[in-house]
Amino acid sequence: MDVWQLADDLGLTVRERRGMHRSGYAPGDDHIDLTPGMRGRILRGVICHEIGHHVLGHRPTEFGLIRKRQEQSANVWAAHTLITPDAYAEAEQHRNGHITSMAIELNVPDELVAIYRSTLLRTDQATYVRPRMGAAQFDHRVEVA
Repeated sequence: MDVWQLADDLGLTVRERRGMHRSGYAPGDDHIDLTPGMRGRILRGVICHEIGHHVLGHRPTEFGLIRKRQEQSANVWAAHTLITPDAYAEAEQHRNGHITSMAIELNVPDELVAIYRSTLLRTDQATYVRPRMGAAQFDHRVEVA
C-alpha cells in the first residue's frame, strides 16, 4: 500500500516540520505533520497511523482516556491497512513469529506487527482476525491445517 497516495486520495497534505515536535494530524487543516528524520517502515507506519485518525474522525482532546482510545484505534486501523491476513500468515511462518523480522518483511514498524497479532484469536480449528461477539463476527478466518 502506498501511504503517500492514500493521503493524497483523501485530500491530506503530508509535510515534514522542522523543530521539536511530534508527528500529528490536524483535522481542521487536513494535513499531517511529520517529525523530521523519519524514514522507511517507521515513516510508512506513522503516516498510516495519522491517516487512521482522519478516517476514524478523531478530534484532539485533553481527556486522557479518550486520547488513549483514539491512539489505540489509529494503531489498529494502520496495522490492518498495511498488513493483510495472507501476508501476516506468510511472514509469521517464514520468520517463526519473530516480531522484528516479520516487521522488516512486512515493511511496517515492529509495533504494528504486535498490534496486528493482538487482534488475532487462535483456536484449534482456525485463526480469526479482529473477532467480535456473535456468530460470524470477524474480519477474516484462516483454517488451521
